[in-house]
Amino acid sequence: MSKIQAGHALAKVLVDWNIDHLYGITADSINNTVDGFYQERKNLKYIQVRHEEVGALAAAADAKLTGTIGVSFGSAGPGAVHLLNGLYDAKMDHVPVLAIVGQSATGVMNTNFFQEMNQDPMFVDVAEFHKQVVNAEQIPYVVDEAIRSAYATNSVSVVIIPDDLSGQEIDFDGFKTAPLKSIPQKIVPNKNDIADVKAALKAAKHPILWVGKGAYSARKEVVAVSEKFSLPVLSTAPATGVIPTDHPNFMGSRGRLGTKPAFEASQAADLVLFVGTNFPFARYLPANIKFIQVNNNLADLGKQHDADITVLADAKSFFQELLQFDFSVEPTAFLKAAQRNKKNWDNWLNKLADDDQNGLTAEGVMKAIKENASDDAVFGLDVGNNTEWAIRQLPLNRQQQFTMSAWYGTMGFGLPAGLAGKLSYPDKQVWSISGDGGYAMVMPDLLTEVKYHLPVINVVLENKVFGFIQHEKLVANQAPYGIDLLGADWAKAAENFGAIGLTATNLTELKQAMDKIKELQAAGNDLPIVLDAKIQNVDPIDTSFVAVDRNAFGDDMVNQYRKQYNIDETEQPAFGDLLNSLED
Repeated sequence: MSKIQAGHALAKVLVDWNIDHLYGITADSINNTVDGFYQERKNLKYIQVRHEEVGALAAAADAKLTGTIGVSFGSAGPGAVHLLNGLYDAKMDHVPVLAIVGQSATGVMNTNFFQEMNQDPMFVDVAEFHKQVVNAEQIPYVVDEAIRSAYATNSVSVVIIPDDLSGQEIDFDGFKTAPLKSIPQKIVPNKNDIADVKAALKAAKHPILWVGKGAYSARKEVVAVSEKFSLPVLSTAPATGVIPTDHPNFMGSRGRLGTKPAFEASQAADLVLFVGTNFPFARYLPANIKFIQVNNNLADLGKQHDADITVLADAKSFFQELLQFDFSVEPTAFLKAAQRNKKNWDNWLNKLADDDQNGLTAEGVMKAIKENASDDAVFGLDVGNNTEWAIRQLPLNRQQQFTMSAWYGTMGFGLPAGLAGKLSYPDKQVWSISGDGGYAMVMPDLLTEVKYHLPVINVVLENKVFGFIQHEKLVANQAPYGIDLLGADWAKAAENFGAIGLTATNLTELKQAMDKIKELQAAGNDLPIVLDAKIQNVDPIDTSFVAVDRNAFGDDMVNQYRKQYNIDETEQPAFGDLLNSLED
């Protein structure tokens, strides 16, 4: 056995798991552990963030984008507490993340020492695996177990290390047991369940396919099933891109982050194939819809909506079975009406994008990003109205990727996600998209992008308000109290940080900014860019309930909704009217 510092042994375990970077801030309670990272600096890059929260959020984004474990660390006390926000994001989106947490040296533990606290109980709820080591020899073994647990459970692992232990020498030559990121599984559907699905699909007049992230590896099959059975396709917001966003059968998402065509198609459906998702808002579907749920987690079946038929299976295996069916469906009036509805919606978004008479619109910024994004671009989305605009318009139709804080919904996710995206995919174009509220929470870590020469394009949509909350106050008829924000010159601030700052207040300036970004990229720019987009404060259309069908909702409600969001009846007729015109 070779003698090695325990902190160095920890770093070697990380390298053996193909972890090439981790995020954190060093401190006196974790210095010996960080010295171990230094010993492996050729293989393991320490990314010094300006706030541990940003490091933990970036680690979660790493895991979401790559499928491999993200790693962050923090000191005892405040550093440990700062990690929690990013760890909860990872927990709620079910991705593997490891947090290495410092602790006071063993000689002063339990003596009310500076920054000493009982940290393990703090992580009980957020971490599936949470242990504090009690001697130096345990460190590499517990860290290895923690990584295996995170992969096995798609969850958070926390290892707490008293600093004096990681500085001690131990006997360690590595492990013979090979790293294994996941347990290969293929859950094939039961033949009887497939027969039930076949009968239901044959009987349906207005069926739709609704997919989640569980179907991400089955894009080809989703397209084939949609086309074979004439199915309009909805996705959950986090699963946008499971089917190419420019496919005519793709309606978008249902809900506040969704679209008019997705809401109307799901309202008019008589059968839903609900595959690879546990989307909670499915409970708001009309009660008379036949519901077929397919999931590889038994506990999720029937959790969000009582299901007529359940199928325990992987999404890809399920779709492959459907493609063996001995029948197909010619394009129906239902599908054709849905396609027209989606085309009308896209035209309406483009109309909003092209009009800057009263100032720059968010839709205009999204359209410019769409036109200038590469075919393999990576997008990190923040939380708020910016998420709505991005989900509705970003191109996710080729090899593009995006990540968001889906279930935890924490503001400040965008910049850390862009940071993580560029580190994980250094040769790809990376964008972060934030509102001014979320960006202001984490903007000091623009310095991290500057320090490590990460040319992320950070788009800030400034409307000087917490827009997502503004909408809730409008709906509740409350005063717009506590939601206004002080604006700033984000481009100048970026320049003062050592980054490149650009500003756009209209479409001409926006085009100039995008041309400048292209020019910088072509010249090999290695500095982050901040595009300060000064947009109108316009409440975006709420598609969680789309009241445009006079037969369903009556003239008063329809008139009010159309007036509120300026939806012309000739440009965007109700889906029911489109369907009736095709069925007559």
